[in-house]
Amino acid sequence: MKRVLVTGANGQLGKSIRALSKQFSQYRFIFTDIESLDICDKDTLLAFAKTHAVNYIVNCAAYTAVDKAEDEEVLSYKINRDAVRNIGEVAAMIKGKVIHVSTDYVFDGTNSIPYVESDYTCPMSVYGRTKQAGELILKAVCKESVIIRTSWLYSEYGNNFVKTMISLGRKKDELNVVFDQIGTPTYAGDLASVILSIIDHSEEESFKSGIYHYSNEGVCSWYDFAVKIFQLTDISCKVFPIDTKDYPTRAIRPQYSVLNKGKIKRTFGFTIPHWEESLWQMISKLKA
Repeated sequence: MKRVLVTGANGQLGKSIRALSKQFSQYRFIFTDIESLDICDKDTLLAFAKTHAVNYIVNCAAYTAVDKAEDEEVLSYKINRDAVRNIGEVAAMIKGKVIHVSTDYVFDGTNSIPYVESDYTCPMSVYGRTKQAGELILKAVCKESVIIRTSWLYSEYGNNFVKTMISLGRKKDELNVVFDQIGTPTYAGDLASVILSIIDHSEEESFKSGIYHYSNEGVCSWYDFAVKIFQLTDISCKVFPIDTKDYPTRAIRPQYSVLNKGKIKRTFGFTIPHWEESLWQMISKLKA
C-alpha cells in the first residue's frame, strides 16, 4: 500500500484532503501539521519519511498571511521556500514524489488574458516572492514534483473570504468590496479531489511532473463573489463596489489573476466545475 504524507493538514486544503481520503482506501494517509512534524527541520522530516515509508508528499503547508508577510519576510521565506526545499530534497532521497501547492500571486496581475504556466512570473508582494522561490527550489531539487498554482481558495474549514462575508453580512446592513481585482474562486474540496486524482493517475500511468494551474471555471471580481455569497445564503446585506485604491492593504494584490486550466485538463482529463456551482455546494454543506 502506497503511503501519502500530507503536510499542513490542519489548514483548509489539508482538511479537505482528509475528508476525501476515505474514498481512496488504496492509500495510507499520514496527516501532519507543525505540532506533529516540523518540515523546517530537514533531518526530522527525513527520519519521519523513512520511518513511515512515504511514497508521496502533498505539501499544503504555507505561510499565507499576505499582509503580515510584508513584516515577517524571514518567517515567510522559511516556510514557503526553505521548508519546500527540505521536502523536495527528502523526496529525492527516498525516491518519493511531491505535489506542492502554489499561488496566483507569483504573477503581477497585468495580463488581460488568463495566465498559462509558462508566463513570466513577477510577484508584487513578499508572499508572492516567497512562493515563487519555493517553486524554483522544488523544481531544482526534485524532478518528480508537481506544482499546482491556485487562486482565491475557500472551504467550509478555517478562515476564508466566504466565511468572512457570511459573518459580516449577518452583522452589517452594507459592505464595500473591491470590484477591480479579477480572478476565480477555488473550492478546496475540488482542489483536494484533483490532488488525489493526480496521485491515482500516476499509479495507473506515470507521474506527470511540472507546473499546472487549477481553479474553478469562470471569472469574477471580489464584489461579484460577495454578491453571489449573499444570494446563496439569503443574506440581505447590500454590497457596494469600490476601487482597490479605496481599500488599501499592506501587500499589493494582482489586479488580474485568472488562470488558464487547459494544461491540467489536457494532461489528466479533468472536468472542472464553475465557481458558482462549487460555491453552492460548499454553502450547502455549511447549512447542513
